[in-house]
Amino acid sequence: MVKVIASSLRKGNIIDLEGKLYVILTAENIHPGKGTPVTQIDARRLSDGVKIAERWRTTEQVERAHVEEKEHTFLYGDADGFYFMNTENYEQVTLPADLIGDDAVYLQPEMKVFLSLHEGIAVGYELPQRVTLEVVETEPTVKGQTSASSYKPAVLSNGLRTMVPPHINVGTRIVVMTVDGSYSERAKD
Repeated sequence: MVKVIASSLRKGNIIDLEGKLYVILTAENIHPGKGTPVTQIDARRLSDGVKIAERWRTTEQVERAHVEEKEHTFLYGDADGFYFMNTENYEQVTLPADLIGDDAVYLQPEMKVFLSLHEGIAVGYELPQRVTLEVVETEPTVKGQTSASSYKPAVLSNGLRTMVPPHINVGTRIVVMTVDGSYSERAKD
């Protein structure tokens, strides 16, 4: 176990509280006008899925579990979960659907994903920051509308809804940020 200060905790980190492992779902550093800055987290216990909320002063020490980060290739998903293959030894690892949650829409076959392994068991993941998707539905471009004016709604090939600039049309491939599903740029390919 490694002790780290609370303010360095991020989503996806694995921590050890009273001998049990938790994956952090959200981590927020709060700096009030008066008083001590605090770090507030929401976490899920890996053994049984119980969710907790914790708060520490930002300088307090928290035990972070030793986790191995390994690159895996996404294969497919079904009712039992999502399947990944280790690119070094071709072993398959399954992550439960509730662990992936809303990020499942970003998973594409052959996508490289970093899995967090604790004692050989997958406990977390890290998606690429950006994915390329195709626009399948959006409003037509209105002549005379400037690209800086406003964004318009669009539906992407994975079913995700996002806002895109007016010059983006159906069939255009765009780059989307996996953190919040926002438009980043037109794809270069």
